[in-house]
Amino acid sequence: MATFISVPLKKSSEVDLVKPLSKFVTASHPSGEEQAEYIRAVEELNKLRKNALGRPLDKHESSLEILLRTSTQILLLSLQLCLTFTWKDAFDKGSLFGGSVKLGNGAFGHIKDTVLSALNREPTMDISPETVGTLSLIMLAQAQEVFFLKATSDKMKDAVIAKLANQAADFYGDAFKQCQYKENLPKEVLPVLAAKHCIMQANAELHQSVLAKTKKHFGEEIARLQHAAELVKTVASRYDEYVSVKDLSDKINRALTAAKKDNDFIYHDRVPEVKDLEHIGKAALVKATAITPPISHKFTDLFEKMVPMAVQQSMSIYNQRKAETVNRLVGTMREATNLCNGVLASLNLPAALEDLSGDSIPQSIAEKARAIVQQGGLQSVEQLIKDLPDLLTRNREILDESLKMLDDEETTDSDLRAKFNQRWNRTPSGDLYKPLRAEGANFRSVLDKAVHADQVVRERYNTHCDMIALLCKPENELNAAIPSANPTKTLQGSEVVNVLRSQLTQLDEVKKERESLESEIKAVTFDMTASFLTALAQDGAINEEQLSLSQLDQAYGGYNQRVQASLRRQEELLAQVQTSHQEFSSLKQSNTEANEREEVLKKLASAHDSYVEISNNLREGTKFYNDLTEILLKFQNKCSDIVFARKTERDELLKYLQQSIAREPSAPSFSVPAYQSNPTPTAAGPTPAPRTVFVTKPQPPARPPPPNMTPQAASTTPTNPPPHAPPASNPPPVTPPTQAQGPPYPTYQGYPGYYQMPMGYNPYAYGQYSMPYMSYQPTPGQGGYPGAPPAGQPYPGYPQQPPQQQPYYPQQ
Repeated sequence: MATFISVPLKKSSEVDLVKPLSKFVTASHPSGEEQAEYIRAVEELNKLRKNALGRPLDKHESSLEILLRTSTQILLLSLQLCLTFTWKDAFDKGSLFGGSVKLGNGAFGHIKDTVLSALNREPTMDISPETVGTLSLIMLAQAQEVFFLKATSDKMKDAVIAKLANQAADFYGDAFKQCQYKENLPKEVLPVLAAKHCIMQANAELHQSVLAKTKKHFGEEIARLQHAAELVKTVASRYDEYVSVKDLSDKINRALTAAKKDNDFIYHDRVPEVKDLEHIGKAALVKATAITPPISHKFTDLFEKMVPMAVQQSMSIYNQRKAETVNRLVGTMREATNLCNGVLASLNLPAALEDLSGDSIPQSIAEKARAIVQQGGLQSVEQLIKDLPDLLTRNREILDESLKMLDDEETTDSDLRAKFNQRWNRTPSGDLYKPLRAEGANFRSVLDKAVHADQVVRERYNTHCDMIALLCKPENELNAAIPSANPTKTLQGSEVVNVLRSQLTQLDEVKKERESLESEIKAVTFDMTASFLTALAQDGAINEEQLSLSQLDQAYGGYNQRVQASLRRQEELLAQVQTSHQEFSSLKQSNTEANEREEVLKKLASAHDSYVEISNNLREGTKFYNDLTEILLKFQNKCSDIVFARKTERDELLKYLQQSIAREPSAPSFSVPAYQSNPTPTAAGPTPAPRTVFVTKPQPPARPPPPNMTPQAASTTPTNPPPHAPPASNPPPVTPPTQAQGPPYPTYQGYPGYYQMPMGYNPYAYGQYSMPYMSYQPTPGQGGYPGAPPAGQPYPGYPQQPPQQQPYYPQQ
């Protein structure tokens, strides 16, 4: 039976992944549906791992599938979250020998080229680059040997079998050379490879001797059989402990004895030296095949959407860069189109070419009128304008309510700090809320700029509303409103008219191409998550700017060139149109009526273009406000979460301080002679903490009862009581802890940045209505937000604040 080298499975033991991974999820991701989804994924991963370890693994692909799913998920999770999983060395225990193990020939190459680059620490010896390279050669040689065995079993031609065996001998020789200096491999590997090299070479000589016999080269036959016998003799003497060659040796010796007998008595052919024999050919039927992840065909990434905070922040900034790039390209094309329309409207084109009769509506004007009516006319624009203030008000209310929660909690914190002084030893709310207030100020600035943009759009509408209303009228009323002029039918069919029409057609084609190009630019999608994760795994940090700019240049560089080419083409055509129009105007009859008619037609064409632009701006403005509402609601939830956590912390600290004060001894008051009194304090000190007044029980007659305590006496805490003071019946006060007890509340410098939602292409993102893209730069290294409140406690929601528990203030 053939002996094959196998790589044992990595040993493992029962490990609870749920607790540490759930803690990581809770600490690094905000509460809500997303966190619950990730925790469910953690539980599913734990079940998958237990299934892989708990069930017996038979020699079937279903068992292999379970291992592949588990290992692939753990590998991807370590890449996504930069987590470190501990692996044991597969060569620590056990033997390498066993039955035939079905392994992909490219598995170790995949580990060497892909897996090792993703590890963020030194690999174990069994998957070090040198080891996996050697194992890859071993598997390649064994795969070639399998083909040799199959060819032998199928009784294929000896010439083919000899070539297969000779190639396998070469592969085993290469693997042997690689293993000579690998001390981490078990000691059995090297002798087995040496034996296999000799065995495969002996098989090649055996089958090549049969081929020589058929060709009546009897001397060559004997020479090859003698060489084969020497090879198996070497294996038997040196490696018999690992590999048995008795059957092969007997077969070779029988063939050699028969060949010598025939040659000695019959053929008398000269037996050549081994070095003079013709080399046996080779036939390689195996090669290392590349593995395309995921290796498991049934694999589904449980943590596909989960990435480290550093990647989230990089993705947020990258999305901002991408939106700015798209807005710049789209805005440039729209500005060029508006410029083109403005130039043509000022020249009364193409209406001037269609108005050669002077008494009917030009075709282009009629088409523009129908287009406005189909889009809803004045009514649709006025409704959009009417809706904007409501959307603005809703966003302002959410922002105001969010900041009011912070203001109220900060005011309460300041009051208690003034009351308890040093005992109120938690982080001031004013310091903790600085990042949130900066974020709120950014939102306020964005809303103010949006209001200005709304006003600009409204003023433009007021400028053109009369002409837009005229285009919405029936055709007969529109025709009546346009002044008539003397006909210029003599220009029909002239060369200048044909040239102008051709140039206008080319301009229309440029604008249509621009619309198609805009759609292509908006449709470009690519995910930078993998690039950021790889950078984080390899370097421990993310150079977001370099990676983002490189990807954006690669994705949009070609589009930028096409945009610039479109602008140059438009500039050339407009120059030609203006030249042709001057010639056309010189041929037209100029009079007052014609000038009035041309002026009205210009205004109508300009009104149509303005209507289209205003409608687009208003729709984009509506989308802008709706998207901003979602972001502001997330901001409100952040404010609500931290205010609730601060309130819980505040109540716990108040409770502790009240108990601590109650345990302090009461200082009795006594009369002080006037000459001993010191009305002026010698040094200014901190205001003492409030004290709770307790009524003193009557003392025995031998001691006078203490007089009534005045507020001033109650507020004075003597350092040492007088000698005649009664012993304190209460224990001394306990030093308060440095952090109030309660639900876990992080002390950190700021909040993590919210995930920027793309704002689309709003009217504030390009042209003269430019408004900066709303962004938020999170502070690196920030922690997560406090999680949901414990079971049984109310969770604050919008618009109500968490219920305010009335704290107990001791009477002074």
